[in-house]
Amino acid sequence: MRLWTCTLNLQPSAATLRLMAGDPRPTLFILWHNRLFVATEISRRYRPARPLHSLVSTSKDGAWLSAFFESTGMRVVRGSSSRGGREAVTALVDVLRAGHDGGITPDGPRGPRYEIKPGALVVARRARARVVLVGITYARAWTLPSWDRFLIPHPFTRARLHAEWVPDEALKSDDALAFLQTRLLNLNPDPDTSHETGGNPPQNII
Repeated sequence: MRLWTCTLNLQPSAATLRLMAGDPRPTLFILWHNRLFVATEISRRYRPARPLHSLVSTSKDGAWLSAFFESTGMRVVRGSSSRGGREAVTALVDVLRAGHDGGITPDGPRGPRYEIKPGALVVARRARARVVLVGITYARAWTLPSWDRFLIPHPFTRARLHAEWVPDEALKSDDALAFLQTRLLNLNPDPDTSHETGGNPPQNII
């Protein structure tokens, strides 16, 4: 799996490269559950000095995902909105306050797909860390028949990366969840809803 992700041609936009590699502050990265495949490789290439801690479900599915992440160098915080949620949120907040990066999939562990749950916003507000939304589109990928339609990129394929910083004012607003969901959807066009296989670059990226 590590060799597989190493073959991918990651293509961050200039603004994305600045957000990921050019800012050393501890960061909470938010991405959809079905884009998790390349999370560890993104961290390895662009944030090598800051270990990434990912919130992973305590479910059976989360067990294999946790083993995979740990084998590729990512550190894991176990928990979800339904099982051990409070403890997991506290642990992830502590990780960010200690100066490390954190990652969360706001529609996991069981969906609905592309629907943000409050846990991501709770972590962002409590940690007071920089929050970055991540968009990933593949030129060629397989789609699994899972609840999230998990995407597995073909080896050696192109993966376009688009990231967007979330201002503190947006996190404090009453419609913060709707804002995050709209922006994350914009950053991650699905292959069947875009004009080309890998998706069009989203607009108005900070």
